[in-house]
Amino acid sequence: MKPVPLNSRMRNILAQELRATMGRYRSGVWRSCEPCRQGEVVGFSRQGFPRQARFLRHHSTPMPHAPLTIRGLVKIHPGPVCALRGVDLDIGEGMYGLLGPNGAGKSTFMNIVAGLVEPTAGSVLLDGVDVVADPRHMRERLGYLPQDFGFYPDLSGRAMLEFLLRMKGVSGPKGRRVLADELLERVNLTSAAKRKVGGYSGGMRQRLGLAQAIAGNPRVLIVDEPTAGLDPEERQRFYRLLAEMSAGRIVLLSTHIVDDVSTLCPRLAVIRAGEVVADTTPTAARDSVDGLIYEGFVADAQLPAFAESHRVISAVLVEGRTNRVRVFVAASASAPASFTRSTSTLEDAYLVLMRCARHELPPALSHALAPTLSVLAGGVV
Repeated sequence: MKPVPLNSRMRNILAQELRATMGRYRSGVWRSCEPCRQGEVVGFSRQGFPRQARFLRHHSTPMPHAPLTIRGLVKIHPGPVCALRGVDLDIGEGMYGLLGPNGAGKSTFMNIVAGLVEPTAGSVLLDGVDVVADPRHMRERLGYLPQDFGFYPDLSGRAMLEFLLRMKGVSGPKGRRVLADELLERVNLTSAAKRKVGGYSGGMRQRLGLAQAIAGNPRVLIVDEPTAGLDPEERQRFYRLLAEMSAGRIVLLSTHIVDDVSTLCPRLAVIRAGEVVADTTPTAARDSVDGLIYEGFVADAQLPAFAESHRVISAVLVEGRTNRVRVFVAASASAPASFTRSTSTLEDAYLVLMRCARHELPPALSHALAPTLSVLAGGVV
């Protein structure tokens, strides 16, 4: 893989960060959450290209014979901005969720896996083939539903799909028509096949996008923020479709909506600031904070002061005056007065991981969710 060249300003800035970071390296263990760590840039060649670090440690336990393996994935944008920081993942068949806030690096990760963006460092292996070095291997086996896409509004659903199939290399008008009808039936759009796409609802447009993504029975299906903007009914319909499509293939679901992952994915990774801080299951995540989530009501005017002395993970305004507040506590004895223990959820575990410092996390969460937690090592985030 040919590295991405950096200009002199970017090299100087990164070199300064590297010197500061290397000064905090002790006894084989990184003690900071600075940008340059495992698998990232540790120096520059004479031509000004970044050199890749040796793997210092893994973020997760490798999955034996995982069909999709990611190692030391780094992406540095001009600026410089480190969008991905040494990502390691082992992904098997079925639904796999990538959960994180907007701007966490999820779309960058998906674009690299899809072969649309070249990483600064690292590897992506599909069935043992490095698709960074050989992107065609992935593209021939890929279905992709991006976060933002457009259709020609004056074309019917069938005509739009036939056009996309032609772009994908499906030959013959008759063959495209037959395949388009089959795909429309799979995504429950047969009754709307003759309607103009401009009149489709958001959910119908997403289903049409999914139809083109599964054309050719891809080995890997990538869906990026697929339920954003959908109403609850359309979201449930799309969930069922994705679950059906996951049989026998790898489906990567990128989202900032916890319900998407909780409903669909038997395994997930949590990403923040370009780094995977958790590789776990929804059940393990929920169990890790079981008994440590309390819920109660706090007046809106009193909420700022309350938040200064308690670890608030969520607050929902009720009737414009009172907040239904959920807090994380290290022990039941420290729960606020009048608060009662609440059943933990995946969202609770996610918010605790995002908002708490490493030393505040319960042992079960620290062990089961994020063995390294390097992004949290610097304190409260």
